Amino acid sequence: MVTLFQTSAAGRRRERGVLNVDMVIALAIFITAMLPLGYGWVQEQRVLRSHYWRAVAMELVDGEMEILVAGEWRAWREGTHAYPMKAAAAKNLPPGQFTLTRAGQTLRLEWQPEKRGSGGQVVREAVAR
Repeated sequence: MVTLFQTSAAGRRRERGVLNVDMVIALAIFITAMLPLGYGWVQEQRVLRSHYWRAVAMELVDGEMEILVAGEWRAWREGTHAYPMKAAAAKNLPPGQFTLTRAGQTLRLEWQPEKRGSGGQVVREAVAR
């Protein structure tokens, strides 16, 4: 008769085998639960970064458009030009290009990122006076 405190060698091996199977099942359940959470976290980081870039681009384009409408537009010829961005915050943006288009007194300033998922295009139009 085997008591609670006295087990045979075969019984101990069986207990260790069951414990190993339990651990493998527990790890499988844990990994199954954590994979979608990890993927969701990475996706959320990408979305937040994209929104941040868009907000920075909007601030820059809005600020520069105010300067252009205030009278700086006269320094630009008609047509489409690469617009040099001097603001330090532009270093926080992914690679892209600022473009100014002037047609008479109508101004269009836009930022276009090189890659998709980098905040998207930001466009502001105004009529200078």
